[in-house]
Amino acid sequence: MLVAYLPRGTALERVEIAAGGSAPADAIWFDLISPTPDEDRAIEPLLGISIPTREEMAEIEPSSRLYVENGARFMTATLLYGSDTERPNTTPITFILAHSKLITVRYEEPRPFVRLAQKLTRACAPNLTGEGVMIDLLDGIIDRAADVLERDSAEIEIVSRRIFGHGRARKTPAESYHEILRGIGRKADLTSKARESLVSIGRLVLFLANEADTIRLPKEQRAQVKSMARDVASLTDHATFLANKIQFLLDATLGMVSIDQTNVIKIFSVVAVVLLPPTLVASIYGMNFKHMPELDWVLGYPWAVLLMLISAVLPYVYFKWKRWL
Repeated sequence: MLVAYLPRGTALERVEIAAGGSAPADAIWFDLISPTPDEDRAIEPLLGISIPTREEMAEIEPSSRLYVENGARFMTATLLYGSDTERPNTTPITFILAHSKLITVRYEEPRPFVRLAQKLTRACAPNLTGEGVMIDLLDGIIDRAADVLERDSAEIEIVSRRIFGHGRARKTPAESYHEILRGIGRKADLTSKARESLVSIGRLVLFLANEADTIRLPKEQRAQVKSMARDVASLTDHATFLANKIQFLLDATLGMVSIDQTNVIKIFSVVAVVLLPPTLVASIYGMNFKHMPELDWVLGYPWAVLLMLISAVLPYVYFKWKRWL
C-alpha cells in the first residue's frame, strides 16, 4: 500500500494511491507499507531514487543501512513492534530523505507510525518538511522504546520479588519455578529486542546528525537530533542494565532449583543411611544357619526388633546433632 501525506492548510491530508496511480508531487511524506513493485515504481521516477527491497533492508552491515545515493539519504533501523503481545518482534524500516520529502518503507505497523499519522492529519507545524516528519517519527519511536523499558523494568521487579520470596506465598516449587523461568524468558526476549532496536536507532540518529549540515537542518531540529542521541544512549545503557539483571535472576532461579534438588537427594540419602543398620540386623537374623543362639531365646524376636529400632534412631540423632537435617 502506498499512502501519501499532502499539506492542506494546518494539517496533512492522507491519500491512498491506487495501483498504477501516480505519486503527487506536493506530498511531503510517502509511506510504503508492504509495497509492490508497481508502488515502488510510482515513487522512484518522482524522486530519482531506487527503493530498497525487503532483502536489502534486512542486511545488517552499516554500509548497507546508512548511505547516500543520488543526493538522497537512506537510513534503515530495526524497530520493535508487538511489545504488548506475547510475541514481540523486530522489523527493519527504511527512512529515505530526498528533496525535503520523506519516504518510509516498512512491512509491519509499529505504533509510533499510527500515532504520528493521526496527529499530523489533525494538525501540524507550518511549512512542515520531510526532515521534520522524520524527526517527529524518531521522537515517537524513542518515547515508545522508553515506555517499553519502563514497563519491562516494573515486570522484572515483580519476577525478582517472586524469586526471593517477597510478597505473597508461592505455589508448589516445581510449578512456581516453571512460571518464573517462563517469565524470565519472556522478559529476556523483550529486553534483547528492545536493546537491538535502540542500538540500530542510535546509529541512525548519529548518521542523521552527521548529515545535518548537508541537508541544512534548522538549528532547532539539530538540537532535537542531539537530544535524541543522548536519550538513545541512556536508554541503551538502561536496556543493558535490565539484561544483566535478568541474567542475575536466571542464575538465582537455577541456583534455587539446584538447591531444592540437592535437598531432595539429601533426604533420600539420609533415609537410605538410616534404614541400612536395621536392614543389616534383619539380614543377619534372616540367615538360615543352624547354630544361632538368639533363635532359641524367648526374647529373641523383641531383642531383634529393639536392635533394629536403636540402629535406626542412632544415625538420625547423629545427623540432627551435626545439623545435616
